[in-house]
Amino acid sequence: MAAATATKSRKKTPMSAEHKAALAKGREEGRIVRQYLEALESTKPRRGRKRTPESIRKRLATIESQLPEAAPLDKLHLVEEKKDLQAELAQSGDVFDMPALEKNFTKVARQYGERKGISYSSWRTVGVSAAVLSQAKIARTRA
Repeated sequence: MAAATATKSRKKTPMSAEHKAALAKGREEGRIVRQYLEALESTKPRRGRKRTPESIRKRLATIESQLPEAAPLDKLHLVEEKKDLQAELAQSGDVFDMPALEKNFTKVARQYGERKGISYSSWRTVGVSAAVLSQAKIARTRA
């Protein structure tokens, strides 16, 4: 008997044009914020000596020469390092148009943050500069 009541479905009502537009706007704002934060993360300075594409290629060649006679456990680590280096080399050519990403971010960040309940300090924690938050009119305190 309980199964019979669980199979009843309610009538689906079509979404209004306003609701569809609001969903599309939310997806677009989320995409803009995500792109900006990903660009910030990938361009963030790292500790230590910077690796150049040439130094990565040199290390890959060294790994290739060591793989045939490596012990099984060493081979495992070399294969993983090779995979990581190849991914880093593929990503090293990525160039971000930070001014354009920043401009788009400042247009939507305030609305996005208010809708999602994101505080000033959370934006700062993930690397958004105070100047960018000021341009986006995101206040240090919540009202």
